[in-house]
Amino acid sequence: MIGRIAGRLEYRATDHVLIDVRGVGYLVYVSDRTLASMPGEGEAVALFTDLLVREDLLQLFGFPTMLEKEWHRLLMTVQGVGARASMAILGVLGAEGVSRSIALGDARSIQAAPGVGPKIAQRVVLELKSKAPSVMAMGGREAEAPVLEDEPTPAAAPKRRTPAAPTRAGNTADALSALANLGYAPGDAAAAVAMTASELPDADTTTLIRMSLRRLAPKD
Repeated sequence: MIGRIAGRLEYRATDHVLIDVRGVGYLVYVSDRTLASMPGEGEAVALFTDLLVREDLLQLFGFPTMLEKEWHRLLMTVQGVGARASMAILGVLGAEGVSRSIALGDARSIQAAPGVGPKIAQRVVLELKSKAPSVMAMGGREAEAPVLEDEPTPAAAPKRRTPAAPTRAGNTADALSALANLGYAPGDAAAAVAMTASELPDADTTTLIRMSLRRLAPKD
């Protein structure tokens, strides 16, 4: 299984890229969103990958984060959702958008992907809603695939890595964890955090927790 590709971007097409890894070119299919965020030709690039194996076909699909790769794998478990439909959904919504849409039961957002009808969109929400909290929580533990770095020479000093800044996915995961520790059901917590994150996309962890608690508070 090929789980990650790191090399140089040779060229890009409308739905795939060619990545050169030490002289071997890998054809990797990516979503529109991922394609738009990739560097220029000749630059270093890295993607997490999922290999689709069929009797007459081998295809690599690439993702900027493990969170997106996990959603791709889960989307493909839904009847009627193939690799291309999954990539279309991720291309429109991104990993965090898919997390919010499924947690909130928002089938209309899923249906916005090209080729995804209302029945399949509803099926995606119904079958994956219970899995949304655990996948959303992955956001705090994963990062983008690191790009290929040149090997340092013996005389070179080791590079110091600065701590990564908090990400939206990380803030969401931390908020989910906090609500779970307070005893809220995973599904209720995920829906509250997803709605808050949708309304306040730049909210930090503290704000997400506070506003989500307001949503979860019993209504008079």
